[in-house]
Amino acid sequence: MTDAPLDLSQDAAALTAWLVDFRSESGTEKPLADAIEQALRALPHLTVDRHGNNVVARTQLGRAERVVLAGHIDTVPIADNVPSRLDENGVLWGCGTSDMKSGVALQLAMAAGVPAPNRDLTFVFYDNEEVAAHLNGLGHVAAAHPDWLEGDFAILLEPSYAEVEGGCQGTLRVHLRTTGERAHSARSWMGSNAIHKAAPILAALAAYEPRRPVIDGLEFHEGLNAVRVEGGVANNVIPDACTVTVNFRYAPDRSEADAIAHVREVFAGCDIAEFVVDDHSPGALPGLSHPAAAAFMAAVGGTAKPKFGWTDVARFTALGVPAVNYGPGDPLFAHKRDEHVEVDKIRRCEERLRAWLTA
Repeated sequence: MTDAPLDLSQDAAALTAWLVDFRSESGTEKPLADAIEQALRALPHLTVDRHGNNVVARTQLGRAERVVLAGHIDTVPIADNVPSRLDENGVLWGCGTSDMKSGVALQLAMAAGVPAPNRDLTFVFYDNEEVAAHLNGLGHVAAAHPDWLEGDFAILLEPSYAEVEGGCQGTLRVHLRTTGERAHSARSWMGSNAIHKAAPILAALAAYEPRRPVIDGLEFHEGLNAVRVEGGVANNVIPDACTVTVNFRYAPDRSEADAIAHVREVFAGCDIAEFVVDDHSPGALPGLSHPAAAAFMAAVGGTAKPKFGWTDVARFTALGVPAVNYGPGDPLFAHKRDEHVEVDKIRRCEERLRAWLTA
């Protein structure tokens, strides 16, 4: 953990390095939330509230529009990649550089450096995004203080490599369980092999052709895959149980019910004893046709892309707030030992956000 205080006069690149050096793996975010809260309370143009280890700061300027800038302050477990390191090519290395302390740094830079924005702003810093959904701090704030998250448009500063990524995929995880009868493997005909019964499930997955719908001009790409197979008792026993865990990443034009129904349909011809939904989070439509989103897109430039993966834009969508992903990190390096962010990308995003909020 860094001993230096949080200095909000720094640019977003320097703030990123400070945040990376301040360890905050999921479940340990309180000291960082304390530091962020203390620094924001020193800014007279902001009203600051806190719920658990979630800090929400807002301007109250009476503008015609309110924009929410949100980001999670936790990281995955550190993999010998802290403290941060800036190399000669202008690349900052370290856990959280991409996902998503460079995005959080942009929030802090805008909170401190744009005291009179052309839109009212809400800054949300929340915990426990990288773990189970029921721990997610944004979800806790939405449940306890939904009024804190009210807005006309939201930007989640998740890594998107300085391009706007619209919406997000839904994710559904199910356990498909087959059953059989135990027997000695020397007399296998006396039993029924549950692992063999899983073969049609795997065949259906191998033959599956994913849908690629176009929504708001963005082409999403669905995927249905086995991510785990568990079965077996001992090396000389015919197994009487097997579980195939399947993950369905689906386009946001499907509802939760539609997604479950589709997966059931794919495996309708298989001998499945149990179909158990283990985890489910709906997707979010891109919302790029909303006037606020269109104005943001025009301001930052580039070409909008679909978000492959689930992010908390889905929570804002559920609250009726259209949202996009926009951050400097490269999502392909999120969670990796060699996680990094290009300083030029941080500065580009900072310049564009500042211009959009002050034009």
